[in-house]
Amino acid sequence: MNRQLATASGRIAAILVLAILALEPASNAFAAQPAGHASGMGGSAEGLFVAEIVLLLLVGRGLGEIFQRYGQPAIMGQLIGGILLGPSLFGWIWPDAQHLIFSSDPAQKGMIDAISQLGILLLLLLTGMETDLRLVRRVGAACFSISITGVVVPFACGFALAQFLPDSLLPDPRQRIVAGLFLGTALSISSVKIVAMVVREMNFMRRKLGQVIISSAIIEDTIGWLIIAITFGIATNGSLQVLPLITTVAEVALFMVLSLTIGRRLVFTLIRWSNDSFRSEYAVITVILIIMGVMAMMTNLIGVHTVLGAFVAGILVGESPILSDHIESQLRGVITALFMPVFFGMAGLSADLTVLADPTLALLTLALVAIASVGKFGGAFLGGRLAGMSLKEATAVGSAMNARGSTEVIVASIGLSMNILSHNLFTMIVTMAVITTLAMPPMLRWALGRLPVEHAEKQRVDRELLDERGFVSGLQRLLLLVDDSPVGKFTAYLAGLVGGGSGMPT
Repeated sequence: MNRQLATASGRIAAILVLAILALEPASNAFAAQPAGHASGMGGSAEGLFVAEIVLLLLVGRGLGEIFQRYGQPAIMGQLIGGILLGPSLFGWIWPDAQHLIFSSDPAQKGMIDAISQLGILLLLLLTGMETDLRLVRRVGAACFSISITGVVVPFACGFALAQFLPDSLLPDPRQRIVAGLFLGTALSISSVKIVAMVVREMNFMRRKLGQVIISSAIIEDTIGWLIIAITFGIATNGSLQVLPLITTVAEVALFMVLSLTIGRRLVFTLIRWSNDSFRSEYAVITVILIIMGVMAMMTNLIGVHTVLGAFVAGILVGESPILSDHIESQLRGVITALFMPVFFGMAGLSADLTVLADPTLALLTLALVAIASVGKFGGAFLGGRLAGMSLKEATAVGSAMNARGSTEVIVASIGLSMNILSHNLFTMIVTMAVITTLAMPPMLRWALGRLPVEHAEKQRVDRELLDERGFVSGLQRLLLLVDDSPVGKFTAYLAGLVGGGSGMPT
């Protein structure tokens, strides 16, 4: 293990050195420009923008690859890459180059921030597409018990903690309630992507406990984005007012109802129409992005954050029966290759770990990690026990729900952009997200490894795996040529059995 850690550390150092050396000629060229030229007209502004993108991609993807090889989420590598490129390391070792490449000039910073903000929407679109509501409906009531206690307990802990934070950690101490809502949400949401990674790796995806864990994370994620939408409305009003709060809740509820009824049918129709009618390349992806943008603007118009619209759009797109794996992989490719490293890298750049040299802030960060871990584990564990799970099963559920990762970083980034969270508090939340996320995979692997599969469940899992290997699972649409003869009627009956249950277009 020590040898592996030493090898990983060496690789990380090599990536950073190579990235800095690769961009040193560009840095010298920009430094030679006259004052103000780098952010003014000409090629320097665009050159700095490209240098920022290249550095974030090189370091973020490189560290992500190393982290993934050692059983950790690649997202954490991208986030830590951003932290290392910020004032925590790069700015500490070579401040002139760091300030030059990641300029604080508003025009220059606006270029990379625009990519980062678009990345948030695309990440939420992808998260929504991975949200399988059919799995939630199939598993049953256990996941609802886990989700409710798994959200309420850590949310209450985070909200209470915000009321005792020093005024220096809040940009506006008068908005302590709103800061508490952000902190409570950051402590209560689980990252579906990271939970699913470990559950899939341990071959628990088809087992009932694995499906309960994934379903609980899906519900918590959905509840969290609804809370963020409402919190955004409260923050926009400047204070907690009863009538605007009721109006915001009602508007969010109406948006969700319309989206999951009329909106679902409309999205299905648009995707099918674009797939059948357009001859140009990637027409379906363009329509998906338009749907995301329109729904994001709708949530913005009702006074809540655009992330809710993007997330709901992803849910509807993911449930479309015409959406092929090929189309989904194309969309996932550009998001994973470009927008994820840029967004998480920029989030890491906003965190300054050097502030943790202050003993008070370091102790507060440790307290935040402890409260987040105990609150989340305890809440999910309690929900599992209330649902009738054994001690080992509830322990596995509590371990799984303690993964935060990408979701908390997005929540904290929104709070920072709205001036609800200070940079120091943002750094504390990012540190908490990194520590709890890196601790979750080994904890969950240990907990799941203590749960042997029963004979009846093994038979069901083997049967489902055999069905998945058949030709039916690969079908996307059925095309039938039938008449009114007995053979034609029997063919139509078989088609109904094959495609009817999954809503397959026929």
